[in-house]
Amino acid sequence: MEVEGGDRKSLPERKQASYRSFDDHFVIRNEKYKGQQYSQIYFMRLHNMRSLMYSLVPKWKPNVPVCTVLGLEEGKECVIVGTIYKHMKLKPSILDEYSKERSVIPLVKPHNFVHPDDHLILEDESGRVKLAGSMLAPSGFVTGIVMALHGKETSDGAFFVQDVLVADLPPQVQRPLSSEDKYVVFISGLTVGGSSFNPLQFQLLVDHISGHLGDDEEQHMASRIVRVVIAGNSVEVPRGVLTGQVVAPKEQSRVFEPIKELDMSLTQLAASVSVDIMPGANDPANFSLPQQPLNRCLFPGASLYNTFTSCTNPHIFELDGVWFLGTSGQNIDDLDKYSDAKDRLEFLERTLRWRHLAPTAPNTLGCYPFTDRDPFLIERCPHVYFCGNQDKYETQVIEGSEGQLVRLICIPRFCETGTAIVLNIRTLGCHTLCLSTNFDL
Repeated sequence: MEVEGGDRKSLPERKQASYRSFDDHFVIRNEKYKGQQYSQIYFMRLHNMRSLMYSLVPKWKPNVPVCTVLGLEEGKECVIVGTIYKHMKLKPSILDEYSKERSVIPLVKPHNFVHPDDHLILEDESGRVKLAGSMLAPSGFVTGIVMALHGKETSDGAFFVQDVLVADLPPQVQRPLSSEDKYVVFISGLTVGGSSFNPLQFQLLVDHISGHLGDDEEQHMASRIVRVVIAGNSVEVPRGVLTGQVVAPKEQSRVFEPIKELDMSLTQLAASVSVDIMPGANDPANFSLPQQPLNRCLFPGASLYNTFTSCTNPHIFELDGVWFLGTSGQNIDDLDKYSDAKDRLEFLERTLRWRHLAPTAPNTLGCYPFTDRDPFLIERCPHVYFCGNQDKYETQVIEGSEGQLVRLICIPRFCETGTAIVLNIRTLGCHTLCLSTNFDL
């Protein structure tokens, strides 16, 4: 821009970071549902995790034999490895849903289905056994976790648990040392087209990231933003319009307008900085995990830029040697329905220590019926693990038994909070970027 005296003020040059996506791990090819059973994904999960647990048991319980459920003997101490099944009194079933529809008086749907009478069962290929004792509080576990248990069979046929072993954090590559600050901005829950969406607020965010707002210091900071990650629920399409019937011409604009508005903003962003967009539960994408990338034809403007990337959910990528793993929030939201924790960060930590992104899939969380693998197993420990569409911003650093350090981040819904999260790749420190359009004094 021109300034007095004819001098030209140059804007800071945008920093760059090397980027590699590993979303191929979640891409579904030759999609097929006919003839495929969900039992296969549980089999692959147990097969892979059991090999890992067997390698950890000798150090954990060096003098205790390992046996199968079928090989249990009353009073004999041993270690068994299997998949947890949680029997829940309040867990919804299709028959319950039918009876509610038939009921004259609508029933209140609980937010959380945990009940004091819940109990845990461990099963392997040979059989299943009910778990007893105080070592395992059912409220802290969900169906689908693979773990090792030390204990003995009781006279009533249950397995009395004396100790518990989970896989803990997987191996982590060393984070490279850097002397240069570079930033990643995380956003989720834009909900463009929804009643809570504030166009001015989002435009302020776009302008700030693009370097068109603020003084020299803020523009210098903006120039160090190397990537923007949008973690799901970016648009809200009117549900009443999509009834399965042909959409009338006059209603089509109601469907397309939110997507067009989002594309305009993404085009502005992609012209300035690299952008990753992940699908979420409310976006025009497949419902079950892993969600496939939003079709680029939805974004005719942003797709013109090679800085724009439509990603899977979950999303794995690497920036300057820093490993990122994240979801749009469905896995954590489902854990919150079927177990208890002090906060959402604890759910994130549990999934890492269980080495599984979505243990409740396919039991209560929809997923594709994989037959040859379980793509949600966490084989490499991330440096940053994020989760979108949460009620509030939360973060902490957790440490593994081998010195692994992971920054956990809960990203709040932008439409409700006006808050984005800024992470420094060099230090893994993060802070909020809050934008308000409230002009009241």
